[in-house]
Amino acid sequence: MYNRMHIIAASLAIIPAFASAQEVQTVKIGFSSPLTGPQASAGKDNQGGLQMAVERLNTQGLVIGGKKIKFEIVAEDDQADPKSGVGVAQKLADQGVKAIVGPYNSGVTIPASRVYNDAGIVTATVASNPKITQQGFATLFRVAASDSQLGGKMALYAAKELKIKTVSVIDDRTAYGQGLAEEFIKIAQANGIKVVSKDFTNDKATDFTAILTSIKGKKPQAVFIGGYAPQGGPIKRQMKQLGIDALLMGGDGICSPEMGRLGGDAIGESVYCTQGGTMLEKAKEGKAFADDYQKKFGRPAEVYAVSFYDGMMVIAQAMKAANSVEPKVYGPTLAKIKYKGVAGQYEFDDKHDLKQSPVTIFRFKDGVPVALTSY
Repeated sequence: MYNRMHIIAASLAIIPAFASAQEVQTVKIGFSSPLTGPQASAGKDNQGGLQMAVERLNTQGLVIGGKKIKFEIVAEDDQADPKSGVGVAQKLADQGVKAIVGPYNSGVTIPASRVYNDAGIVTATVASNPKITQQGFATLFRVAASDSQLGGKMALYAAKELKIKTVSVIDDRTAYGQGLAEEFIKIAQANGIKVVSKDFTNDKATDFTAILTSIKGKKPQAVFIGGYAPQGGPIKRQMKQLGIDALLMGGDGICSPEMGRLGGDAIGESVYCTQGGTMLEKAKEGKAFADDYQKKFGRPAEVYAVSFYDGMMVIAQAMKAANSVEPKVYGPTLAKIKYKGVAGQYEFDDKHDLKQSPVTIFRFKDGVPVALTSY
C-alpha cells in the first residue's frame, strides 16, 4: 500500500511541474536597424537596449493570458536602406512576431510601416520624420521625439542662447535628414536666423570639400547638418582643414561618440546636437541604465539604446494590462497607456506621437556628447 501510494504521490508531484513547463509561451519580438554599413554603430546600440529590456523582462516571470511569457528577439539588418527595410518587414511579419521595436531610420520606417500595419503588428519606432505618424496607422507608435521637436529646439537654442545670426544647411536627402533640416530652417528663420546656403549630399558620402569650400565664402556662424554621424564627423574634420571657423549643429543622428571616432580632434566644444528625452545623467534610472549598459557591452550607450529599452518595456506593460500578447488586443491599450520609462513619460496623442517629448541639448567635449540642458 505504502509503495502504491508513494508512486501515486510521486506521479502527482510531477504533474504541476510538467503542466507549468507546457505553459511557457515564447513571444517573438522583431528588431529592425542597420547592423552593417556606415550606421552599424547606431544599430548595435539599439540592439543592446532591446536586449537589456528582454533579459530583464524574462527574469520577471510575467504571466499573460494564463501562460508564462518568454520574450525572444528576432533581429534583422535593414542596412538603413528603404528597400532592405521592406524585405526585413516582410520576413519578420512572416515569422509571426508580436511587436517590432524599430526601425531606426525614417527612410526605412515610412515604407516598412505599411507592411507591419497591413500585417497588424504593433511597431514602436524612434524614426523622427513627422510624415511617419501622419500616415494614420493604428499599430504604429513613435517612442521618441519627432523632427519638429529635434530640429526646432536646436534652432531655438541657436537663436536664443548661442545668438547665431547666419547658418548654412546641409542635408543628406534621406527622409530623416531632409525632415530635420526643414524643421530647423522653419524655426531658425522665424527666430531671426538667416539661412545663407542650402546644400545636399547623401548618406554614403565622405568627401565634402566642394560643398564646404562654397560654404566658406558665405562666412556662416554655424553649419547645420541634417544627417548622421558618418557624415557629421568628416564634415567637421574637413571644416577644420579648410579653416571654417563655425559651429556645427545637428539632431540626434550626430549625437553619438561615433562623431569623435570619425572626426577626431575636430569634434569638440563647437559641436552641438539634440536628442529626445530628458537628461539621463540627472535621473537616477538614467544613470543606472547607462552604468548597466557600459558594464554589459563594454561601450557607452549612444543615442537610442534607452528608447529601444523603453519601447520594449512599454509594449510589455500594454500586453500585461490587456492580458494578451496579440497586437489587435494590446494595441488599443498601448494607445491609452501612461508609463514612466527611463527616458521620460510615455503617453501618446491621437497620432501616436508622444504627448510630451522634452529635448536635451548636447555639446561635445573630447569627442563625446555631454548633456547641457533640457529645452
